[in-house]
Amino acid sequence: MAATDETGPDAPQASPIGTPPTRPPADGAVPVTGMPRWLPRAMVLALALVAVFQLGSWAFHQLLGLLINILIAFFLALAIEPAVSRMADRGMRRGLATFLVFLGLLIVSAGFVTLLGSMLAGQIIKMIEDFPNYLDSVINWVNTHFHTDLRRVDIQEGLLHSDWLRKYVQNSATGVLDVSTQVLGGLFQLLTIGLFSFYFAADGPRLRRALCSVLPPARQAEVLRAWEIAVDKTGGYIYSRGLMALVSGVAHYILLQALGIPYAPVLAVWVGLVSQFIPTIGTYLAGALPMLIAFTVDPWYALWVLIFVVVYQQFENYMLQPKLTAKTVDIHPAVAFGSVIAGTALLGAVGALISIPAVATLQAFLGAYVKRYAVTDDPRVHGHRTTRGSGGPGLVTRARRLWDRRQGAAEPTAADSANTTDSAGTADSGTAGSRPTDPAPTDSEPNDPGEGSSDSS
Repeated sequence: MAATDETGPDAPQASPIGTPPTRPPADGAVPVTGMPRWLPRAMVLALALVAVFQLGSWAFHQLLGLLINILIAFFLALAIEPAVSRMADRGMRRGLATFLVFLGLLIVSAGFVTLLGSMLAGQIIKMIEDFPNYLDSVINWVNTHFHTDLRRVDIQEGLLHSDWLRKYVQNSATGVLDVSTQVLGGLFQLLTIGLFSFYFAADGPRLRRALCSVLPPARQAEVLRAWEIAVDKTGGYIYSRGLMALVSGVAHYILLQALGIPYAPVLAVWVGLVSQFIPTIGTYLAGALPMLIAFTVDPWYALWVLIFVVVYQQFENYMLQPKLTAKTVDIHPAVAFGSVIAGTALLGAVGALISIPAVATLQAFLGAYVKRYAVTDDPRVHGHRTTRGSGGPGLVTRARRLWDRRQGAAEPTAADSANTTDSAGTADSGTAGSRPTDPAPTDSEPNDPGEGSSDSS
């Protein structure tokens, strides 16, 4: 067989790497290419990442309540940490010290709730018994001022046979199970918070050692310092809230005692605690109960209590709270107010309660890493305005100086023309007495060489 010439135009080109040559596709045929090998793996990895993200998001939303309870327990443990540490330094075991602190808090809370509950139950019973008398007084006032003919029997019959009351009773009967579930859920949350806070307070040193064991020595010192700052700031926040609760309780006690409202001490303690330790809606909850009790004495007293609550709340928001919070927690009042708004937007009432100590802790911790310099002695630092440029005298001052110079240059000519008959000495003395002193020569004006020689001699 004769050898063919592979150098012709129709001969396939050999591959420079040594792979077999590929034939060109036929006319009208589409080249078939296979799927890249990395594409299936990339698709599987993307689907796996999406699945992990969805699973993590679902788990986070399911555990959000538990995480919030743990956060509350942590700040509660920080609040009682000084008392537990002080008792432990005197030789008592931390577990026993924590138990005694929690026992004292439980006794105080239970006594307050029991006293308040008995008072509230007695007042509700009294209101129910005296409700016909209140209704008669209201009906008489309406008939007298509006010239109507209302009767209590007609109002009672209309109220008992109304559709609104029937629907309310039905909804209340069906909602008993929901209320019971909410009460049990609240008790379980309190138990969870109590257990975690007891663990954080009793095993605080062990928890710190476990946390520091996974960090290098430099990071360990930073973590311990941040922990100490958090304890100080949280304690300061609790102190400021307790002080504001005391001031609020005393102010409301004076009002309630002046009006002759019963159970004034208990109501004052209720207003002080609820208005300070339940943010956002605590003020309204605290003021509702004194208004209700005051209404049983005189309806006008309830109006006076409402006015006092509103006025005192404004005084507390704009005068008392910013100063006390800024002094005890050491943050600016604007920062404290903004942190409360941000905490409420993120975590609701819990965020509003713990936002100020959290921000104060973060600010104090980061303050050690911010390098500070000496402030220049500039008038603008103290709030005084200066002129633009080199900070020289103002425009009015420079215009006055220029006017004085021109007046000083024109006065000798006028004096010489007016006193031509006077002697030279008299004219010179009068001119010298009336002329202002010549300004000192500036750097731009050359000095007289004669003056320099006379000075040197």
